[in-house]
Amino acid sequence: MLTPASTGVALRAVSEPVDDAAALLEYASAARPLVALRRGDGIVGIGEVARLTFTGADRLARAAAAWRSLAAAARVEDAVHQPGSGLVAFGAFAFADSSAAESVLIVPELVVGRRDGVSWVTRITADDAGARDLELTLPERSAIGARPRATLAAASLTREEYVALVRDVVARISAGEVEKVVMARDARASIPADADRRALLLALSEAYPDTLTFAVDGLVGASPETLVSVHAREAHARVLAGSRARGSGAADDAAAATALATSTKDLDEHAFAVQSVLRALRPHALAVEASDTPFTLKLANLWHLATDVEVELSEDASGLDLVAALHPTAAVAGSPTDAALELIAALEPFDRGRYAGPVGWIDQDGDGEWVIALRCARIDDDGTVTAYAGAGIVADSDPESELAETRMKFRPIADALR
Repeated sequence: MLTPASTGVALRAVSEPVDDAAALLEYASAARPLVALRRGDGIVGIGEVARLTFTGADRLARAAAAWRSLAAAARVEDAVHQPGSGLVAFGAFAFADSSAAESVLIVPELVVGRRDGVSWVTRITADDAGARDLELTLPERSAIGARPRATLAAASLTREEYVALVRDVVARISAGEVEKVVMARDARASIPADADRRALLLALSEAYPDTLTFAVDGLVGASPETLVSVHAREAHARVLAGSRARGSGAADDAAAATALATSTKDLDEHAFAVQSVLRALRPHALAVEASDTPFTLKLANLWHLATDVEVELSEDASGLDLVAALHPTAAVAGSPTDAALELIAALEPFDRGRYAGPVGWIDQDGDGEWVIALRCARIDDDGTVTAYAGAGIVADSDPESELAETRMKFRPIADALR
């Protein structure tokens, strides 16, 4: 782990309002974008003034403690007072305790943000140069390049192997080993190493405007599932579990939504996920509320069962503390969690890396927005794209239907590459 704080140098963050910062993606790096955007609003980071890295079972707890220490030592001058202004870090965390992938918090040198018609710039430096003025003007924008074109192909598992894997998992569930487990598969493509990665983010943000479009340290995606969003001691979480493909016409689409809302299999899967979230949040909350019945959430390619959870935080809890408590949810692991994780480790023939892990941002007060890294891909320096998709397997799962669900969940990345 390397930070200015570890060498005795604190950070200084200064935020000032600026003229409208239109087209936020155009401020991002083409090669290494740092992005968290929803409907065109959000924050874009440029450069890197500090990087905190973590591995192992306690990576999220250590990240929460390290950020608390770094933020407490920082000098923050924020004239904007919007979510995402002041001192911020972008983060992406590995799914599994044993993953070879590092979990990371990145503090950028410059942040350009916009929310509710207010635009700002934040400059973050080592606080070792007195009270010098910092340049707080919008940086140069650059036009987003052509979208790289590629076709995803099955990687670690063929379709037939995935169907056989699901069939094995259903048998294990019937034998009482586990109640639900999420089994994923991966797919790969190759794009030019110098391709403008913002073009993929633009495609995702346009196709899925209500999701959080993110890019952190090579991980890009558009996630519909808010793990937790925190502002002014209040937190919001959205649980998604259970899905159906959108219908080809209005009548078929309505029928698909109705079938999902009345499906015993999907309702049971959703209930597992909601109870997992509620159990995790209660120790950090003064109050927790969730609706008794899920609603159907419409996305561009599918319907989800969704439940919103509202939380009043205890005084000492931050967004990362909640992330540490929530991860992994039943929506991306299974139930009981430990048994599901053991099956994932034993049966999935690849390291998920940061897929299905928390990704988002946090500020000096512990506020921020964290989603589960779904509908996403890892892009390596050489241009290798690895996308991931999973399905929740329960006792009455049909293996062919679960394969079809993963195909639906690959679509955001596959379409962005097409």
